[in-house]
Amino acid sequence: MSIEIRNVSKHFGNFQALSDVSLDIHSGELVALLGPSGCGKTTLLRIIAGLETADHGNIFFSGEDTTDVHVRERQVGFVFQHYALFRHMTVFDNVAFGLRMKPRGQRPSEALIKEKVHSLLNLVQLDWLADRFPSQLSGGQRQRIALARALAVEPKVLLLDEPFGALDAKVRKELRRWLRRLHEDLNVTSIFVTHDQEEALEVADRVVLMNQGSVEQIGSPQQVWDHPASPFVYGFLGDVNLFHGRAHEGEVQLEGVSFAAPEHAGAQDAKATAYVRPHDFDVQRYQPGAEGMVAQLSRAIVIGPIARLELVPEEGQKRPGNPPGENLIEVQMSARQYKEMSLREGDILALTPRHVRVFVDAGEGI
Repeated sequence: MSIEIRNVSKHFGNFQALSDVSLDIHSGELVALLGPSGCGKTTLLRIIAGLETADHGNIFFSGEDTTDVHVRERQVGFVFQHYALFRHMTVFDNVAFGLRMKPRGQRPSEALIKEKVHSLLNLVQLDWLADRFPSQLSGGQRQRIALARALAVEPKVLLLDEPFGALDAKVRKELRRWLRRLHEDLNVTSIFVTHDQEEALEVADRVVLMNQGSVEQIGSPQQVWDHPASPFVYGFLGDVNLFHGRAHEGEVQLEGVSFAAPEHAGAQDAKATAYVRPHDFDVQRYQPGAEGMVAQLSRAIVIGPIARLELVPEEGQKRPGNPPGENLIEVQMSARQYKEMSLREGDILALTPRHVRVFVDAGEGI
């Protein structure tokens, strides 16, 4: 089932949770709504489910307007962050609950319910826990049972709100992989809300970046990572270093380095902000006259195959107005390269960005 969201807006008192949001989700697609707390992603999910009503706009399921259709009739499965399992029911009865609550004319026989529940428990690889109670399960197991219960009523759309947010990092990673494989098997149109960029990039077919009630960018994980559409997207997706400089006729001057930026050929001495990811620096020992940002190695953290360096710009390259912590430049390199360069804290280095994304202040100097 495809989902079309058209010009949806929602206020809570004076707070605008959503502002004219439009979005198409293709049938069988797994889409992540990604953004910081308060950006509107859960509100949008609840409006799609019918748990919340939009002030303006419409929701279509496969071309049919479902804006005023009751949540019970939307054929939507919902999985919350905190499992919402019935504590007094066994795993089997939790999964069977939705089937047993169907109107008499639509309710399967107990024999069919038993067959379907065991089939779903096998699907989530937990059939051996059918007689246990939720309190006897781990967090990851409870979340998989919650998903089995949502799937029992054969939803046309599956909605997941921070499904792994309450779990520890290792379990979260395992369940991300498991959800991706499960989705490929079931092919049900699914939308999940998360503030974890790694989760969204690893699991989703497409990512919808949201900020302050609006959609900032939509694209595949690779597209949004490689080609962020705005400073917000660049800053939100992973660690990044922010620099200030000037752009003029296709060239950017940036804290000790200059480089071509042909996409800003029309800029006339305009303020520019540049973003460089920690792994996108070439690092050399500083030699007088060498090009690059000159910085002193303040701290090195080597974990497994990766070395993370924290560097402080040399005097004259401090970023005006930045608090001391924001003056740090973060660089990533392989542990092998770090060892081969025999780097030590206190060393003076020259940093040259390999890949820079520049945003020119709108309207300035153009």
